[in-house]
Amino acid sequence: MTPAVKPIVVKVVVIAAFERGEDTGDAPGEFQLWVEREHLEQVFELPAGYRHVRMNKNGVLGMVTGVATAKAAASVMALGLDPRFDLSKAYWIVAGIGGGDPADVSLGSAVWAEHVIDGDLAFEIDARQIPGSWPTGYVPLRKGTPYEQPVRSELEGEVYTLNAALVRWAFQLTRGVTLADSDALRKARARFAGFPNAVRAPFVARGDTMSASTFWHGSKMEEWANEWTKYYTGGKGNYMVAAMEDSGTLQALTFLSRAGRVDLQRVLVLRTVSNYDREAPGTTPADSLKGMVFGNYSAYLPALEAAEIVGDKVVRDIVEHWGERAAVIPGVQ
Repeated sequence: MTPAVKPIVVKVVVIAAFERGEDTGDAPGEFQLWVEREHLEQVFELPAGYRHVRMNKNGVLGMVTGVATAKAAASVMALGLDPRFDLSKAYWIVAGIGGGDPADVSLGSAVWAEHVIDGDLAFEIDARQIPGSWPTGYVPLRKGTPYEQPVRSELEGEVYTLNAALVRWAFQLTRGVTLADSDALRKARARFAGFPNAVRAPFVARGDTMSASTFWHGSKMEEWANEWTKYYTGGKGNYMVAAMEDSGTLQALTFLSRAGRVDLQRVLVLRTVSNYDREAPGTTPADSLKGMVFGNYSAYLPALEAAEIVGDKVVRDIVEHWGERAAVIPGVQ
């Protein structure tokens, strides 16, 4: 009888959404810097997921989920159920880019999420047909008007609340990290004069992310994102960054946690700002969006750098203190 092979203990899973071309040696997506700098040299095929996964000798595993919520959920579930890996004590770090709210963040900044809000689960009426008294055409499921109170007690994935103590710990650990700045970034930020946080040098913050498979853009949509976040967090949340995968990732991890495969209290979401989520003053949303159609974000490379540099500080701590981190989840009260 062939002896049973013990599953590989994974200490950290780093989740990227996309890669451009190869994993190494060409123009980077969200995955490449992690592969090269973490030496994720061992490749495991993952036929039930979007793409293969990679691992290093220190127990760090990296994966690419594919863009948007459906691919993210399916790929994370595929990894979570794979018997080759012991993920019971693993920490999960989403490390990706997104569109930032200039009221809160600047280009190249990094945000640790306290809540992930789903921007897809809703009723919707075309904006050209909404009643004049409505601020938006989006209406919560099972409700009849925008932001109708009370919020339903039984939600269906509209909001995911992360381990607040762990998020604060990650923020405290990384808040002093120096993020890349440049003349090009300063020029891009200057278009948002009148938004004090938008014109700051890149910095690390805590806030909330909006996850939706529709890549929305513009100041009116941004108003909705802020109010939608406040609605589902009881006024506690502050939307800062939009992305396209996180609610799918959190849904899969929630189910995997129920099954005892992962620990949902060990999940972190880090989003860095590659572009603003709205038009600059004096321009239109349509023209602003045109400039990003092919991924030509004004802070694309700095945001990739920020995700790896900030995320790596947390990864390094977990790996270097694994005996302690495996037994007790770090936290700041």
